[in-house]
Amino acid sequence: MTFLTGWGRTAPTPARLARPRSAREVAELVRRAPGRGVAARGLGRSYGDAAQNAGGLVLDCTALTSWSIDETTGLVTAAAGLSLHDLMTALVPRGWFVPVTPGTRHVTVGGAVAADVHGKNHHADSSFGAHLRSLTLVTADGAGRTLTPDDDLFWATVGGMGLTGVITEAVFRCVPIETSRMRVDVERTRDLDHTLETMTATDDRYRYTVAWIDLLASGGRMGRSVLTRGDHAGREELPRGADPLAFAPAARLKAPPWAPGGLLNPVTVRAFNEAWYRRARPATGLLQGLAPFFHPLDSVDGWNRVYGPRGFVQYQFVVPAGAEATLRRIVSRLSAEGVVSFLTVLKRFGPGTPGMLSFPIPGWTLALDIPAGRAGLAALLREFDGWVAEAGGRVYLAKDSRMSAETAAAMYPRLGEWRKVREGADPGGVFRSDLARRLLL
Repeated sequence: MTFLTGWGRTAPTPARLARPRSAREVAELVRRAPGRGVAARGLGRSYGDAAQNAGGLVLDCTALTSWSIDETTGLVTAAAGLSLHDLMTALVPRGWFVPVTPGTRHVTVGGAVAADVHGKNHHADSSFGAHLRSLTLVTADGAGRTLTPDDDLFWATVGGMGLTGVITEAVFRCVPIETSRMRVDVERTRDLDHTLETMTATDDRYRYTVAWIDLLASGGRMGRSVLTRGDHAGREELPRGADPLAFAPAARLKAPPWAPGGLLNPVTVRAFNEAWYRRARPATGLLQGLAPFFHPLDSVDGWNRVYGPRGFVQYQFVVPAGAEATLRRIVSRLSAEGVVSFLTVLKRFGPGTPGMLSFPIPGWTLALDIPAGRAGLAALLREFDGWVAEAGGRVYLAKDSRMSAETAAAMYPRLGEWRKVREGADPGGVFRSDLARRLLL
């Protein structure tokens, strides 16, 4: 048995770990599924328990890494275990970029589909599932099925957290680019209302937008933010002699293997927030590399260890457009409580996909990282759950580690429809996870 956790490093559970090297081996392992079922796992970047299966079998799919591209259309066919890091390293020098990337490139293609990941361009391009042309799924009988957006099982799988089968391959369209640089505008806002007003008025001018929020700012500065917006730069914008498509990202720093609890506290984080806000001077047309723009935390290998041995909880929710009062209420409460969140990110979502359990809906999403063990944290987040559900919003399943089954049912109105499709594909409940058991999925 191997103990596994999510990226938040909370609630480890033991499972038997297997590493299939082909879709055929995946199918054979699924046919011989033990009583506690099977869960697929990629690079373990789900923050909670989505890729854990206590007492059962977990398939580490990271050996499935083949890929190809049609250079004419930009259609990529990629095995599910291929990381976006490796895919980008191969694609960018060819003049292509992935259609959607989350805040880390160290996720697999299969994980990107299962979580229907979103990025800084959701308001313009939706989430990963919107760019899929087909996917291959090993179902409970061990058969490999090719699914398209015309299939209900396709949309039960996109955002379905690996509970409909094991994704082994996906076909999706990539984005042509001229350079590996971004043209970036930076702006500071004075408070939350100013942030929301500015993003609403200007986001549509950019393909990629994000706001970093200072949660410890209070009073008239509550919700002050640094807005970073950008687009892919053209060749003519680069300095003479620059290699336009150079791309070789790597972690420059390594987090210590052990960090004391309490390292991130109101004093240290307040000082960091003040420095970060002041350092982000307003600018227009800055040239920045893809890696620092999209994946700043990837520059620190093992950054999750900085939260100490107890780990951390990431809480990400979305509320629909028109429910800004709920967002303000939550930010105000976090500020008043002095909740420490090293990285707090606000984005504006556009239309989502038809994924039955996909997270994004048009509106506002806030993500925050909170050290585990904070006094009163569980009760505070339960209170937020109620506010979010009442507003018609939801919590992201790929980040969740503590939500209740009743809350999940209230937040995901298509859960009943998803269950019917899943039961049709997996009547014996072969595919299971700790997340599925906790939320009674």
